[in-house]
Amino acid sequence: MSESMHPLYDKHVQCPFCTHSFQTKKVRSRFTRPIHTDTDFCTMYKDEQNSPLLYVPIVCQQCGYTFTDQFSNLMSDQSREEISNRIAKRWTPQNYCKERTEVEALNAYKLAIYTAQLKKEKAIVLAGLYLRVVWLYRKRKEPQEEARFMRLALKMYKRAYEEDDLTYTDMNALRVLYLIGELNRRLGLNEEAIRYFSLVVQKKQLASDPKIITMARDAWFQIREDQKSSSLNLSTTGN
Repeated sequence: MSESMHPLYDKHVQCPFCTHSFQTKKVRSRFTRPIHTDTDFCTMYKDEQNSPLLYVPIVCQQCGYTFTDQFSNLMSDQSREEISNRIAKRWTPQNYCKERTEVEALNAYKLAIYTAQLKKEKAIVLAGLYLRVVWLYRKRKEPQEEARFMRLALKMYKRAYEEDDLTYTDMNALRVLYLIGELNRRLGLNEEAIRYFSLVVQKKQLASDPKIITMARDAWFQIREDQKSSSLNLSTTGN
């Protein structure tokens, strides 16, 4: 039966903005075959066409409001007016509820980011959207765009750690601290990376997932080893 079953299925949703009901695509879990996970949690799949990453943002065909499961159900009158003026009234109907390419997924994420900004979603929601755009650009081998969105994700994760209540999110403080360290490391900001990895290790008693502590410790040691190797090479070259 699985041979004839399509990897994608239709999920019924209702637009929180205009209440339009429609169906959007999701990937059946049996067709997601991960082969590797990067240190910032980007998962590579055997068949990237069936990556769940492509289908996280939900785009309303009728009004353009774009959201994810992480969006709050609350919306202020001011945000509603902003979304109406800047998205809904300017929207040209487009169909993102079919099988998506990476380019279409990127467009959907950028619509979700714009919607989240107008809606004034928590920093942790925006950080997650930016990080997933980072992953898509990595898969597309576009390092400049990957780095640009990595800087945006880093800024939002810092703000989330300082300002957000993470209680009702799928993140916790240690995971956010780890990601701040890891994004700094990937951007070449090693001293900042070490500072945040050290914080993760110091707060290990708060860890619900010991793997995060191990990952932070490994990253900390790797940076130190790389710095030692670099210093040794420079001193050898100087001689």
